[in-house]
Amino acid sequence: MLFVVDASSSVSLAMQIAVQVRSGVVNGDLKPGDRLPPARDLAESLRVNMHTVLRAYAELRNDEVIEMRQGRGTFVRKDAGSGLIRVTELAAQFTHEARKLGLTRSDILRLIQRGEIT
Repeated sequence: MLFVVDASSSVSLAMQIAVQVRSGVVNGDLKPGDRLPPARDLAESLRVNMHTVLRAYAELRNDEVIEMRQGRGTFVRKDAGSGLIRVTELAAQFTHEARKLGLTRSDILRLIQRGEIT
């Protein structure tokens, strides 16, 4: 998979990397069990700091999209479902837009609760 970042974007470099991994899983470019590039190698190829890649990988790990195995690498989780990833992406986009409009965390949560299925 080819990764590309735009340094002039308002979206952080780490977020751009994380979104590309999520998109890769959603569209099938990345399959469960696929190995991601080592953080150092990806950072070099993108000309970004290695900690930027590690932040992206940490977010993806916390969202249960990838698993990081000490000394063995970073892999797409076997149970990484494209549906959950898509919803996570949409939630991130929604939150980002809501924050730009000045909504607080409480406002955002109220909006989400209003849309719950009953």
